[in-house]
Amino acid sequence: MLDREGFRPNVGIILLNHRNQVFWGKRIRTHSWQFPQGGIKHGESPEQAMFRELHEEVGLLPEHVRIVARTRDWLRYEVPQHFIRKDARGHYKGQKQIWFLLQLMGRDCDMNLRASTHPEFDAWRWHEYWVPLETVIEFKRDVYQLALSELARFLPKPFNGGGGGNRYLRGSMRGAQSSPADFADACEGLGWPQASNAADAELASDEPGGLNSIGAK
Repeated sequence: MLDREGFRPNVGIILLNHRNQVFWGKRIRTHSWQFPQGGIKHGESPEQAMFRELHEEVGLLPEHVRIVARTRDWLRYEVPQHFIRKDARGHYKGQKQIWFLLQLMGRDCDMNLRASTHPEFDAWRWHEYWVPLETVIEFKRDVYQLALSELARFLPKPFNGGGGGNRYLRGSMRGAQSSPADFADACEGLGWPQASNAADAELASDEPGGLNSIGAK
């Protein structure tokens, strides 16, 4: 479903914890990190699409979150021609997105990256709100900057009690059995991967013009 200018309607999700850190998901089988996002299906409102994508990608239900704010208008990005299938060139240009700022009202353990039969992420982590955008594929960075900037004024007052929070990578399998030592060995010292080599995998499931697009993202 494209508009007259060749942009596909889409929603993006900025999910906050109680410390105003944001959820970042690692694209399955890649080193690319991003916010949850996905296409708006025919007949859906942006809010309906957001809740569907939130459950499919993160495993959360409407009762697990609170909508804090959303962007006023569509934010657009164009996909470089060399990432678009030949049969889509000339009519597909990119995506236009409504971004939602959500606050997690549930717990970390409510998240489940395997809620869908076609998972988008295989790991996740919390990170400070103003994460360096070099981790985002280049042609999306301006939209991320615009969304974060517009929604920053709606950030709730952070709750600073209850320990240091989660700084580490979270594994993909909900309820996986491992000792604290195993978790530390797996997580400590991990760097923040760059997105420079993730373009093909990124676009394969997220862009209608990608190499192996599934069309629904």
